[in-house]
Amino acid sequence: MNIPKSIYFPLSIAIVAILASISFKIFDRLTLEELSSPIISRIIHSNIQRGHHRHHRDDKKQSICDNFSPNFPTIDPTTTSILCVDHNGCCNFTAVQAAVDSVGNFSATRTLIWINSGIYFEKVIIPKNKPNITFQGQGYTSTAIVYNDNANSSRGTFYSGSVQVFSTNFIAKNISFMNVAPIPGPGAVGAQAVAIRIGGDQAAFWGCGFFGAQDTLHDDRGRHYFKECYIQGSIDFVFGNGKSLYENCQLISMASPGSRSINGAVTAHGRGSKEEDSGFAFVNCNVGGSGRIWLGRAWRPFSTVVFANTFMTDIISPDGWSDLNDPSRDQTIFYGEYNCSGAGSNMSQRAPYVQKLNDTQALPFLSSSFIDADQWLQSFSN
Repeated sequence: MNIPKSIYFPLSIAIVAILASISFKIFDRLTLEELSSPIISRIIHSNIQRGHHRHHRDDKKQSICDNFSPNFPTIDPTTTSILCVDHNGCCNFTAVQAAVDSVGNFSATRTLIWINSGIYFEKVIIPKNKPNITFQGQGYTSTAIVYNDNANSSRGTFYSGSVQVFSTNFIAKNISFMNVAPIPGPGAVGAQAVAIRIGGDQAAFWGCGFFGAQDTLHDDRGRHYFKECYIQGSIDFVFGNGKSLYENCQLISMASPGSRSINGAVTAHGRGSKEEDSGFAFVNCNVGGSGRIWLGRAWRPFSTVVFANTFMTDIISPDGWSDLNDPSRDQTIFYGEYNCSGAGSNMSQRAPYVQKLNDTQALPFLSSSFIDADQWLQSFSN
């Protein structure tokens, strides 16, 4: 994926508008406050325009499914079942959760759930007894699972996720996960709104989008891999205690523009003790967007995050990182940077506990061996 050096938040607005132009069903499920937001207003306009033009070209009545032909990918030998989801009713299922529920418990072989273009406004849970499931979308700008819970409306931040994955060996390709709860204002309480929670081991994401504001991607626990993904948020928008490798990803801040005071952070890693084997590694990524943010905040005393070969715009605060005003953590957190570039990568004013890694120190974080990928990670060919 060729990632541009400058990235702008309006791209996410355009993505939502593209998605919404495929389906009207989301609008009767959102609150008036959400409908009045700039993003949703753009969605409504997109749908009105699409519906108007379709009205003029439908000269004769025709079923929407008449020309439906799903482009199933080439199936690897481990996949023994394909389920099809289409919100227009042209497949086995109209909802993603219904497809997940139909998968046999504790299956040793993989089930591919092919999801047609559109917005699927539902809360999806993949329980522990449903391992080896793949979600295959049609592109992260055309297929999305969307919901609008936040910490106040659910049982707290951890349960606010639009999608929650508790099973092992979950894969997602070319699909977006969105939480469209209202963007929190300064000092808002209970406004955390997770797009996806990943609580199972050995999960992989290729070409996916993750959209939210505070706490977008809950990388909860386990070994995970992200390749060429688009991750958007404002405060701690990648957080959790997972051991994960992010390669060639775009990390886009939507913190309030124009402010020179710090108003966001990319990561909040939750490693709580030296015995825990966890950490985030970002390799060949881009960090851009708006606001003034840290690369990470020390959510737990042994928080571990590395950025390597990554381009950073000037939205990064000169000190780079935060110990959450707890100097006792400075001796135990591991925050490292290696061979990064861009205005935000200048380390001359970094916090004293931040490490400028040499080749030897950086090496364990630079490849998929960081997450023991040779034991479980499949190659991506579709």
